[in-house]
Amino acid sequence: MKRIVSVSVGSSKRDHTAEIDILGEKFVIERIGTDGDFKKALQMIKDLDGKVDAFGMGGIDLYVYGGNKRYIIKDAVPFKKAAQKTPIVDGSGLKNTLERRVIKYLSENGIVNFKGKKVLMTCAMDRFGMAQAFEQEGADLTIGDFIFLLNLPIPLKSLRLLYFLAAILAPIIVKLPFSIIYPVGKEQEVIKDRHSKYYRDAEVIAGDYLFIKRYMPVDMTGKTIITNTVTAEDVKLMRERGVELLVTTTPEINGRSFGTNVMEAVLVCLAGKAPEEMTPEDYNTLLDKIGFRPRVEYLQK
Repeated sequence: MKRIVSVSVGSSKRDHTAEIDILGEKFVIERIGTDGDFKKALQMIKDLDGKVDAFGMGGIDLYVYGGNKRYIIKDAVPFKKAAQKTPIVDGSGLKNTLERRVIKYLSENGIVNFKGKKVLMTCAMDRFGMAQAFEQEGADLTIGDFIFLLNLPIPLKSLRLLYFLAAILAPIIVKLPFSIIYPVGKEQEVIKDRHSKYYRDAEVIAGDYLFIKRYMPVDMTGKTIITNTVTAEDVKLMRERGVELLVTTTPEINGRSFGTNVMEAVLVCLAGKAPEEMTPEDYNTLLDKIGFRPRVEYLQK
């Protein structure tokens, strides 16, 4: 049995363990949060290095992308270096493949017609594949990187403009303490009453769930949310606030959807390759074999 551990700097309230059989290989998947304690997460990786089959880097990304440029988040580098024997991934391989496929799947199967649909993308530099897929499907895209990363009410309407600004600002932003740009620990449980007009104007809100939750207004009646990591409590909150349709890009396993970092770790194990050797073709081939489908749940029925 393969053991996958997602070591997260996020809240321990979101911890979960599940067993799953994929392509005849049994996996036990664990998500362990450290409540914002970076030193504890780093030590956990060091202690488990060589004792598990793959790590997921939870609650923090190693990379964000602006067009063809990749930017390394400074606070994530020690986690990457701490895993000397066990492969560690942050989910970016699936954000470039699976999440593109999900948007196409929703469109081709008549679940969501994105043509002209008002889509609020919380952070396109994080979910770069998804953002590009929305644009290709003809969505009316509002890009919220400045809103959700920096709490600045500056919506963007063009990925090209985002990439231009990213070339100037991203080298500075990725060196900031990660807790400034993304909720960690107890901050993940806090919902702030800001930026509600961007939710109100959108028909679809897409991206990292904790970014979505961060400023989620009480009234989300009729909205569609496309995200990844959600717990049963998250689903309850969305249902109470009136969300109509929930789509998670990763499938539901034992009552929750795990992050892309976890599922990428599974695919790396199945491929038997180092993460840096994996190509988009490798991921897509495995996704085809597995037959991964997004979780699609109508919350008001």
